[in-house]
Amino acid sequence: MNAIVHPASARPTRRRLWVTLFPFLRWLRQVNPANLRADCLAGLTGAVIVLPQGMAFALIAGLPPQYGLYTAIVTPIVAALFGSSRHLVSGPTTALSIVILGVVGNFAEPGSTDYIHLVLTLTFMTGLFQLLLGVARLGGLVNFISHTVVVGFTLGAAVLIAVNQLRYVFGLPLKNGESFLKILSNLVVQLGDTNLYVLLVALLTLATTLSIRYYRPRWPSMLPGIVIGSVVCLLLDGRRHGVPLLGSLPARLPPLSHPDFSLTAFSQLAPGALALGMLGLIEAVSIARAVATRSHQRIDSNQEFIGQGLSNLVGSFFSCYAGSGSFTRTGVNYDAGARTPLSAVFASLLVVLVLVFLGPLSAYLPLPAMAGAILLVAWNLIDIESVRTIARTSRQETVVLAATFFATLFIALEFAVYAGVLLSLVLYLQRTSHPNIVSLAPDSALSKRRLSGVTQHRLLECPQLKIIRLDGSLFFGAIDHVQEALRQLGAQNAEWKHILLIGSGINFVDVAGAEMLAQEALRLRRKGGGLYLCRPKRAVRDVLERGGYLAVIGPENVFTSKEEAIRTIFQKLDTDRCSLCTRRIFRECAKVPFEGKGILMN
Repeated sequence: MNAIVHPASARPTRRRLWVTLFPFLRWLRQVNPANLRADCLAGLTGAVIVLPQGMAFALIAGLPPQYGLYTAIVTPIVAALFGSSRHLVSGPTTALSIVILGVVGNFAEPGSTDYIHLVLTLTFMTGLFQLLLGVARLGGLVNFISHTVVVGFTLGAAVLIAVNQLRYVFGLPLKNGESFLKILSNLVVQLGDTNLYVLLVALLTLATTLSIRYYRPRWPSMLPGIVIGSVVCLLLDGRRHGVPLLGSLPARLPPLSHPDFSLTAFSQLAPGALALGMLGLIEAVSIARAVATRSHQRIDSNQEFIGQGLSNLVGSFFSCYAGSGSFTRTGVNYDAGARTPLSAVFASLLVVLVLVFLGPLSAYLPLPAMAGAILLVAWNLIDIESVRTIARTSRQETVVLAATFFATLFIALEFAVYAGVLLSLVLYLQRTSHPNIVSLAPDSALSKRRLSGVTQHRLLECPQLKIIRLDGSLFFGAIDHVQEALRQLGAQNAEWKHILLIGSGINFVDVAGAEMLAQEALRLRRKGGGLYLCRPKRAVRDVLERGGYLAVIGPENVFTSKEEAIRTIFQKLDTDRCSLCTRRIFRECAKVPFEGKGILMN
């Protein structure tokens, strides 16, 4: 008999479908006059910040400055409407800008038509990759790129950004696309040709920005700094003295664009798109989670993947380059009192008004002023406290940090991310393939003579029964380490033929691990002893049962309590040997008459 679906029961299903397709329906009902007013004010603050940042980040990416504003218009709107965070503001970012320059700069001259075309193609591929990950519900992938890798990459990116901007600070005619060392050596060689007018404009911009940030930390500092630098340049007649100007921005909306869908372009840019996509997702999700701890909002990583992917996918058809979440603009957006993602939409619309009506004024902006502001951006990327904490906490993490940092400086940027991730995975596998093995013995100082660490508490062990606890997963990568440790026990003491393995710390066992346990059980049995398991987790026991390994180990050798295990195994020990032992660490030992003179073998 066919089931009848009533309209009332179908309505919630249809509503969930619409909310899934258009996630902004979740918060759209909360829009009211009070929230609109708060979002407008927050959007105004965000627009003031993103105007200089957008142009500066576009220059870092090797693009004309208007492309940064295009990205600050389209990307935030799409990401806000289709993401899960109510405060995350997307758009051009420093890290992604420097990666774009490193990736596309290998195939075209920065700023050229071919370069712009390739950047748009890279943006499309990045968005497609992010969107597919989101649709496939693979939001957890961001957890595979550690914080240490991000810190190391960001540190290297900050150095690269600063070195690339020094040509504009000193007014030196250096080539684009040179390696880090080449740029640095050319700077040193040509330092004597510094244009003092250029240097003065850059330093005054930097000094003004720093002063405002120090005395008025809540004010937007970059925009006034650039304005002061521009005024000084105008008063000094900087153009006549060789100070390069930004040029007039086109007073129009983001124009339509068309990425290159050729197989050649896709094959060239695929590695960069993968690295760019993962880095962008890490930025967005980590920033969204950081703000969510303050706003008490739940973040859906998969939905953020979809929002970021759509923003870049759509943006590639509107002259935008790859963007992601901005920590600065997101933090300011939250502090300014934003209630809904409409604040990001309002900020984008205000940028449109500025671009359309005030775009020609950018003709008076000197490049040294922009470079001075960008130097401060680079400095802010350096997280000194995180570097110190990593160096103080873990030697292995310090190696990952250093490797990612130097890889960022000396190899292709997209592969620097891969290098850091690969090294992190190698160290992770190294740790997981060497699970901790702890020797245990009853501690008479504790109630019920609970088992404690032999080394830590300096406890005596039974000469015939070795008790160990395995902390970690017993999988194919760990079996050599564990099996070698078990066999070394026989080398340390030939009488340890009985081994009790406390399994409460074993979270997972695969076929290779189960086979190893069966092999060790047979080996010890041939020597007259046995392998015993105590308190294995249900999932571990299920694997052993389904594969037939439990039958080899012996169901009677698996115990639910330590007391039961010791009581049963004690009956299998050599009674003559027990009668000569003075250690008497088990309760059962008291039942064996002592017949020796304190001679112990161990």
